[in-house]
Amino acid sequence: MESVRGVLIDIDGVLTVSWKPLPGAVEALARIRAAGYGVALVTNTTSRSRASIAQTLSRAGFEVDAGDVLTAPAATAAHLAEHHPGARCALLNSGDVGADLGDITVVDDRPDVVVLGGAGPEFDYAALNRAFGFLQRGARLVAMHRNLYWRTDTGLQLDSGAFLLGLERAAGVEAEVTGKPSRAFFEAALSRLGADAEQALMVGDDIESDVLAAQRAGLTGVLVRTGKYRPGTQRHASGAPDHVVDSFADVPALLGLPQ
Repeated sequence: MESVRGVLIDIDGVLTVSWKPLPGAVEALARIRAAGYGVALVTNTTSRSRASIAQTLSRAGFEVDAGDVLTAPAATAAHLAEHHPGARCALLNSGDVGADLGDITVVDDRPDVVVLGGAGPEFDYAALNRAFGFLQRGARLVAMHRNLYWRTDTGLQLDSGAFLLGLERAAGVEAEVTGKPSRAFFEAALSRLGADAEQALMVGDDIESDVLAAQRAGLTGVLVRTGKYRPGTQRHASGAPDHVVDSFADVPALLGLPQ
């Protein structure tokens, strides 16, 4: 751990559940910052903007600002600007992330790109079938993430990754994924920290999208047993995490920080 300069941290399920701090998380983040580590909060959350997330976390006691947060919607805006400049986009998402989407053009008909965000009540049959129709007529498919589910204070909830699989299979297309587990997403976070992959940890509760994806990008992966973590998921995963800890509260000790 001597070479570690930066810590990438998932939010939902690692620092909070339903935006309520998990035990010891506020104190652990403060200790990591005080020790001089760079911090990037990397999240596939698609229901809030970076500014809104930072404000909510600050109210909960975390020392963060919008510049510390990298969201899947912000990564999507950058991807569209680079790979689909000027594209007309049909957006299917639950929540208001307009502030992070920049200048992309959102339309209701004849899109060049279908952009799939996070799931919610908007993901009904009519909306999904409409997206399917656009894809059949040649629109590209861009997805903010592939998360199958996430944890709230009422339990696991279905996410858009489940619908994404169906759209890809039905339309015979493959989505361009912009959030985790995309390598580009991790590289963007490392760029913000000014750190190389071998100088960074990724702490997450999703073994595939957070931890193993980060390890494939060259980072050290740390899986926490909170949030969406389930023992069965770990046993049947496509690889093994570099480290497994009970919660984010254990990360300072993993880094060798004094009590």
